[in-house]
Amino acid sequence: MLYEFKSKAGGTVVMTQPVAESLLAIIGKPPGRAGVFEAEHLPAAIAALNGAIAQEKARSQPGSRDDEDDPSVDPEKRIGLAQRAWPLIDLFKQAAAASQRVTWGV
Repeated sequence: MLYEFKSKAGGTVVMTQPVAESLLAIIGKPPGRAGVFEAEHLPAAIAALNGAIAQEKARSQPGSRDDEDDPSVDPEKRIGLAQRAWPLIDLFKQAAAASQRVTWGV
């Protein structure tokens, strides 16, 4: 299943269900077939995502990884939260600047 996030201030961001639902959980929104972020809630959503990204980066410092010795995890091919969240953060920033809401649907 795919989630589509849309705003009149920007384009459409499409994400797979696991990625979208993990980002919604970080923001504190329950997953669902449809939802909305009102413009006044976007700064808090952006801050929540950026905070989670900062936490992930802190955990990924050399010597702090639980999986750093795991040969099945290729650090060069690992896709981090920052890469997954960036399109949504960008859409949120555009929408917040234009005082527009962001909606999502499945």
